Amino acid sequence: MASGKSLVREMLADAGIATIDADRIGHQMLAPGGPAFGEVANTWPGVVVDGEISRSALARIVFEDPAELERLESITHPHIFDTIRRRVEDLDPPVVVEVPVLAHGLTRWSLMVVDSRPETRLARAVERGMSEQDAAARLAAQPSRAEWLADADLVIPNHRSLRELRDSVDAVVELL
Repeated sequence: MASGKSLVREMLADAGIATIDADRIGHQMLAPGGPAFGEVANTWPGVVVDGEISRSALARIVFEDPAELERLESITHPHIFDTIRRRVEDLDPPVVVEVPVLAHGLTRWSLMVVDSRPETRLARAVERGMSEQDAAARLAAQPSRAEWLADADLVIPNHRSLRELRDSVDAVVELL
């Protein structure tokens, strides 16, 4: 969260690289009629508001309790990862998939990590309107920076200026 991965995905797409946004797919899975909607609605009926899943209500539950987050992921991740795999098969390589978690369901692919310090990520999330407490809880529920970096095949640093980030992305485009 707030590392800059969406910005990097957009830069890669602008450079002509095929990209997939796992968060967008996750939203589709939770939409009315989506493959995870019914099970999520039955598991946490209080998150259904006006026939839709309130993502903020669901987030309050799952980011407060690791067991609930694991439960949600066990419902949604199979649908999300299957959809990603199908879409990747339909695209010409290279394809970059933006995922907000260490996606062990996609381990056969190389992992490119957009790296940003935790304090920077927290500040960015707060700047976007999230409370510091909520942002801190969400960051705590995610893999640590060390875990991301340990699994990375390629790291794009996002600690400095937008120009330096763009230069890093341009270098990655050359590699791809």
